Amino acid sequence: VQLVESGGGSVQPGGSLRLSCAVQRLPLDFYSIGWFRQAPGKEREGVSFINPGDRSTFYTDSVKGRFTISKDDGKGTVDLKMNNLNPEDPAIYSCPAHPGGVSVSWPPPSHEYDFWGQGTQVTVSS
Repeated sequence: VQLVESGGGSVQPGGSLRLSCAVQRLPLDFYSIGWFRQAPGKEREGVSFINPGDRSTFYTDSVKGRFTISKDDGKGTVDLKMNNLNPEDPAIYSCPAHPGGVSVSWPPPSHEYDFWGQGTQVTVSS
């Protein structure tokens, strides 16, 4: 099983990026996929996730209205479209998997997720 992140880069404030998570040998029908981020000196933060089945989603408050998570079960990909990026968003973004669905009201902590990849770096600077 392997989850590989891509799409990171450097943008100016207000810019956009689309991150992609390629999920290999893991059925998206049975796993929730999350996007977490960690900036230097800060704790890892759950940004968004999408559930199997009903595709219910969660967004942390600071990204609501700016980020959109989506998935393509056929292609085995989970994307995170990030608009209006600001100086609070730079971090390494990772997409681990959680077996089964998770609560959109009380998302599980990061240690309950498996198959962490190397992540992809997002930088926002003028």
